[in-house]
Amino acid sequence: MFMLLRPAGWYSVFAGPVGLSILVCLGGCAVGPNFVSPKAPDVNSYTPQQITKIGGVRLSPSEEVPQLWWETFHDRNLNRLIEVAIARNPGLQSAEAATRVAFYNAESQKGVLLPSLGGQSNNSWNGQSPVMQAVSPNGPTNPYALYLQQLSVSYTLDIWGGNRRTIESLEAQTDQQRYQLEAAYLALTSNIASGAINEAMTRGEAEAIRAVLKEGRDLLVILRKQYAIGAMAETDVLEQEALLAQDEQLLPPLEKQLAIQRDQLVALVGEYSTAAVPETFHLRALTLPRDIPVTVPSQFVRQRPDVRAAEANLHSASAQIGVAIAARLPNVTLSATPGVQGYTWASLFTPSTQFYTLAADATQPLFDGFSLANKQKAAEEGLKEADAQYRQSLITAFQNVADALHSLQADTKAVAAAAHSEQVARKQLDIVKKQLSVGSVSTLTVLNAEQVYLQALVTHVQTEGARLGDIVGLFMALGGGWKDENLKDLPPEGPQAPTKEEITKIEGPVNATLLPTIPKLTFTPF
Repeated sequence: MFMLLRPAGWYSVFAGPVGLSILVCLGGCAVGPNFVSPKAPDVNSYTPQQITKIGGVRLSPSEEVPQLWWETFHDRNLNRLIEVAIARNPGLQSAEAATRVAFYNAESQKGVLLPSLGGQSNNSWNGQSPVMQAVSPNGPTNPYALYLQQLSVSYTLDIWGGNRRTIESLEAQTDQQRYQLEAAYLALTSNIASGAINEAMTRGEAEAIRAVLKEGRDLLVILRKQYAIGAMAETDVLEQEALLAQDEQLLPPLEKQLAIQRDQLVALVGEYSTAAVPETFHLRALTLPRDIPVTVPSQFVRQRPDVRAAEANLHSASAQIGVAIAARLPNVTLSATPGVQGYTWASLFTPSTQFYTLAADATQPLFDGFSLANKQKAAEEGLKEADAQYRQSLITAFQNVADALHSLQADTKAVAAAAHSEQVARKQLDIVKKQLSVGSVSTLTVLNAEQVYLQALVTHVQTEGARLGDIVGLFMALGGGWKDENLKDLPPEGPQAPTKEEITKIEGPVNATLLPTIPKLTFTPF
């Protein structure tokens, strides 16, 4: 395992030969299992058949997912909005603070490995009764002062490694919280990308409906002119007006959906609903990635934050077994209380006023109603539970990638069919409109062609948006470019943001400090 931060100051206490000997003798063993990271599953692909290409999108199994994966859509507005969200989103700030809480909880537990030192100063002014003064004529003058200054030092030997296992468990919990921070970062970026695509799709549907409405109004003008000269029945004009009114009813729900989607984007960037996001999104501005790196399965399990969090939970549960076992074994505490006592401040500095107490306390649970034994059994079952949760997280992770790949396969077919349907419907509408102008078809035929074209146009927009959304889902399922190495050998100030050269070049200004692999953490060393 790794530590977020390893302050080295107090380790120097044990740097001497005596300290090293004590550590070797008393710290050489720790009861309970030693944790070993599970091996990656022996799986070579995410689906029964290896998928290397979906439509015009190539899947590259040997490459890594880019850290700034959203740049593959080549949309300046999306890039800027995610920059702002990473800097301002309270959810990320909360997850970062929770990581610090776990870190400092683990650091605080390390104090049990060192002796505890306390001081006491007890000074009093006393008046003795005449009777006692007569009995003890050689006692102090009456009234008299009594000064007591002493230190207390105690140290509990970690013979069985119970304290070290507790620290190990807390550090694993810190790891788990750090992985959850990564998951929050991934969820935020993917939610913004999905929200932008949903907005673009909704806007595209509304634009398609408005385009068809415009054609319908132009046709209505022609029909009214023909009705005015007696070449068209009034019922034909009314049918076109009714169709226009019906199509206009499709716009308010889309406008409502678009407003709600905008509100969601405002909230994701950490602003109140009274604020406005200047960026708007259109399908034509979002480029379909032509090459998507897909992490090979053997590395994939090390790049999913939820899988690593489940592994950290497994590690913590493993250490808890050692804690439970150590609680059932003998415990030894050494203590010393040196001090000085006298009737005057000056006398405190003479050898005759010094005193000390040395003690050794050994305890061994004999009978506790099987409480400690049952706690050990609970810890062992907790390890089994954590192991099952880890294996379930692996299964879910592979399922997420397989679902995204299968969805993209279906999306490719749906987009092709929708595009062809739109082309055919457009040609059909153009033909029947010309035929209507010469009176060879009825208005009902034109109305039907209009409805078919409208449905085909909206369906095409929806399938394009669904495909882009499923690409976001694939990036998220793959871990979004997160790497386990980002959390190893961290400096005290936290992970470093990538350099300008490491950041993919995009249009518009980019603030490099807002685009780290995870939000920058600052831990203050002791």
